[in-house]
Amino acid sequence: MSDVESINGALFEEPEDFAPPPPEPHFANYERKHIDLQVSKSAMKEIPLRLVGKSPLWGHLLWNAGIYTATHLDKFPELVKGKNVLELGAAGALPSLISALIGAKMVVSTDYPDPDLLSNIQYNVDHVVPKDFKNIVVEGYIWGNEYDDLIKHIDGDKKFDLIILSDLVFNHTEHHKLLKTTRDLLAKDGKALVVFSPHRPKLLDSDLQFFETAKEFGLKTDIIEMVNWKPMFDEDDETIEVRSRVYARYLTHV
Repeated sequence: MSDVESINGALFEEPEDFAPPPPEPHFANYERKHIDLQVSKSAMKEIPLRLVGKSPLWGHLLWNAGIYTATHLDKFPELVKGKNVLELGAAGALPSLISALIGAKMVVSTDYPDPDLLSNIQYNVDHVVPKDFKNIVVEGYIWGNEYDDLIKHIDGDKKFDLIILSDLVFNHTEHHKLLKTTRDLLAKDGKALVVFSPHRPKLLDSDLQFFETAKEFGLKTDIIEMVNWKPMFDEDDETIEVRSRVYARYLTHV
């Protein structure tokens, strides 16, 4: 081997502790199809949603459930207009942003206290919601923990009129914590909007168990609908019908 070949080999060999830079953030455009100018505080039709480059918490994707939820809120703005709204596991926080644009009294948009996730949500708030609205805040929150950092942003009985759970029920070990938080923070006449897709068809029964467990927390389920959209991932054709489903349900106090 020549000296040149030896030098080049040393120059271009990656050290053992080398790690490639994390993927850059990327954008997904969401088009609002239902805007009632009589009730919406903003006629902004396209939302340029920034998503983290990669996340073990799956915050780097705009999920079908998030799109469905945002569309549902625009179709039924009375759910959020002048109301206190809490989003759990917000990821890119599209439903939170739509709630603020419609004219919620206050939106508390939360996700796991990961700096990248939270700073990305704050970026979307800063670049989508007009600064004079002053009706949306971002908080890190672990389901089931104390509520002080959430309820300090709202007045009255410290309850939320709407709680948004978009594509969270796949996390089966956290069902009890999610339901406890929902029960404790949901206003007496409030609603929790639960939307999800069964990304793992074999575990659909475990997904649906969420609504059976809700009964233990004094919450009843009202079915909105189940629709079929293009699945998030390309997998085997045998499960495509199940994976294409988007379930939408309300939880309310018994």
